[in-house]
Amino acid sequence: MSDNQNLLAEQRRALILDEVRRRGGVRVNELTRRLHVSDMTVRRDLDALARQGVVEKVHGGAVPVAAATTHEPGFEAKSALELGAKQDIARAAARMVPRGSAIALAGGTTVYALAQQLVEVAELTVVTNSVRVAEAFHAARRALAPSVHPARPGAATVVLTGGVRTPSDTLVGPVADAAIRSLHFDVLFIGVHGISADAGLSTPNLAEAETNRHFVRAARRVVVLADHTKWGTVGLSSFAALEEVDALVTDAGLPSAARTQITERGPAVVVAGEEDDGEADRDTDI
Repeated sequence: MSDNQNLLAEQRRALILDEVRRRGGVRVNELTRRLHVSDMTVRRDLDALARQGVVEKVHGGAVPVAAATTHEPGFEAKSALELGAKQDIARAAARMVPRGSAIALAGGTTVYALAQQLVEVAELTVVTNSVRVAEAFHAARRALAPSVHPARPGAATVVLTGGVRTPSDTLVGPVADAAIRSLHFDVLFIGVHGISADAGLSTPNLAEAETNRHFVRAARRVVVLADHTKWGTVGLSSFAALEEVDALVTDAGLPSAARTQITERGPAVVVAGEEDDGEADRDTDI
């Protein structure tokens, strides 16, 4: 764990959570020594993580929360997890997006990070059921022209489906499903609650699972964005098998045995940071 005394609270809590998950629990006095912060600061961090529902406070420390298959964390709670990995994954995935293509961006915090990488890519058509993704493109346009909001030449065309909003700020249900069924995408980028060899891609939200199935059917290529902590997690409802996925973009924390299991089912595994950044090109199809 880092000894940087100037870590932001969000970064510090992400490090604490990673330590809790890796070791199965931590003690307050261990964290104060490793992070070089006060006992009170660590306790406040643990209180914040407990409110997010990702750790359980116990006497003298904290342990992981065993999430039920139906538990769906909110967008803000998930945003604080695996920050570095999500940014690395987003940068790697952005290089898979050719200029002028029609892409779908499903919900999730890693897909949101990708959207932030794509706001300057020319002539994209983006279909999304994520309120946060749509807001990212809108904010980029507004920043360039705060008074009149004109569509600049080459700016992305963003289509936000309707639907019922979930805790993850995605729109699902019959309205979203009908919109997606009528469209066709070059590439779908989708996040997951969990991914495993047997269950494939899964989510705790039944309506979201159905909407995701329509996304998968409408896309020529399917790219999953998932950090290593998603491997082995199974939500209530599966919406795609690994054989339906063309590529998984992940981080170096994914075990080699998991990479083998995934590639044996068909998807290519792209490990963010291990690809050759110097030769990557947005105009190269995946």
